Amino acid sequence: MNYEDGTAVLIGDRVDLGGGMTGVVVAVIATGEFSVGYSADDWRYLRAGVLIESPQAGAVHYPDAWTGLVLLSRASAGPRDI
Repeated sequence: MNYEDGTAVLIGDRVDLGGGMTGVVVAVIATGEFSVGYSADDWRYLRAGVLIESPQAGAVHYPDAWTGLVLLSRASAGPRDI
């Protein structure tokens, strides 16, 4: 899964969702990557896209990452406890 510019979406990336909302990538569904606290079993039914946890909107699923997502900052190195 990539942003519009071709950059890969990573767990922990901070993103702009538009409309004044921001969030953190907590799952990249297609690659099977999930943050601590987000079980693959709970979200696998989505099959594709990314899951963003937003303080303004809660958990938001984007089937195509590049649609409306803007990378604000890269995930930090280290444990992926989001």
